[in-house]
Amino acid sequence: LTRPFINTVLKKYSTNVATLDIGASGDDHREFFPNRTTLDVDVSKNPDIVGDAHNLPFENESFEVVVCSEMLEHAENPQKVIAEIARVLKPGGLAVLTTRFAFPVHDAPADYWRFTPYGLRKLFSEFEIIEEAADGRPFHTIAVQLQRILFQTDLNKVIKGILYLAVIILPYLDKLIPHQYGNIGRTIEVDTMLSSGVSIAARK
Repeated sequence: LTRPFINTVLKKYSTNVATLDIGASGDDHREFFPNRTTLDVDVSKNPDIVGDAHNLPFENESFEVVVCSEMLEHAENPQKVIAEIARVLKPGGLAVLTTRFAFPVHDAPADYWRFTPYGLRKLFSEFEIIEEAADGRPFHTIAVQLQRILFQTDLNKVIKGILYLAVIILPYLDKLIPHQYGNIGRTIEVDTMLSSGVSIAARK
């Protein structure tokens, strides 16, 4: 349920220019960023460069685009990672990032953070924010949670079958929600009060 959102964001900013893809490996994102250098701390993922996003092994202003997809929640110090992205980006360069908001623990134990759209704005306060987006509305997000329960537990087949049906049905209920609010007093309308992930595109 999350992959279509991620691919839509990355496809929108696809390019042939020199790109650093943090946390990617193998053929991840190659179709969107064919001229990319991949970096990951995990050698088993076969990145182009084994390295730490907190201390990127590149000169200042080395890349025109930096992609960081589904990695920031696994960084011990997200602010340091964003500072490193800014350092290696050329002036006017673009950062494209996707990460999780309301999402279960995954890739434990290296799973540290969750981000709201407002949190990402703070992290990218030194950038010009081009666009931000949310991965799903409330019932879609609940379906994502249930899907992860299916993936990450050993429930019996009957219960899993019931949850599987719920995963299919729940996203359709989002069409029944006319307005959403960012506070319990329902005075601040927002695009979505609950999403499984968020993205941001920002220019240095």
